[in-house]
Amino acid sequence: MKKMTLLIIEDEADIQEMIAHGLSKAGYTLLKANNGREGFVSALDHRPDLILLDWMMPEVNGIETLRRLRRDPRTENIPVIMLSAKAEVDNKSEGLDAGADDYLAKPFSPKELVSRVNAVLRRSGTQQKNNNLQARQLILNPDSHVVTIAEETVDLGPTEFKLLQFFMQHPDRVYSRAQLLDQVWGHTAYIDERTIDVHIRRLRKALEKSDHDTLIQTVHGVGYRFSEKQ
Repeated sequence: MKKMTLLIIEDEADIQEMIAHGLSKAGYTLLKANNGREGFVSALDHRPDLILLDWMMPEVNGIETLRRLRRDPRTENIPVIMLSAKAEVDNKSEGLDAGADDYLAKPFSPKELVSRVNAVLRRSGTQQKNNNLQARQLILNPDSHVVTIAEETVDLGPTEFKLLQFFMQHPDRVYSRAQLLDQVWGHTAYIDERTIDVHIRRLRKALEKSDHDTLIQTVHGVGYRFSEKQ
């Protein structure tokens, strides 16, 4: 079986070595980068199975690096664990909202890190195996760009498909219009944030079968969330 490859993006050498030592003992193949720019290039070149990303780095910090990873189709689905000395709830929320799959506050033990890595890889592995995203009877296939509800095809425009795919890849998280614009349309898009409301309405209309439109929830004063929870 092929060994999993992890990319460590960390500017502090002693922490980088501590992380590498624990993960190497756990059987992972490791790549290392000392800053966000170097890490982004390494992710493009090597397509690791998971990225460990430090928040506090000079020049390009971890949040901006994460946003770049999520904007690029070559790296958008690579699981990322954010590492940070910022342990406050707001900081964790910011990291998760930017697209991190998990958030680990420093200091942490090598044992906890390995457990978190294993858990994230298990979660992402199921998705990578068949590539389908599913919620209730709603299934999205990112390879064929086909969406079905109860085995019936749902007709979606390209923008609504991208929006639904992003939501299904990041369930139970609230995104503002600005965040959705950045994540789905890209930071270079010059459209009014309220245009997102139009696409949300179209997406909900297409998902009305069996009340699947309720998966897309409005969080008043904040934005939107995709969730199976009511």
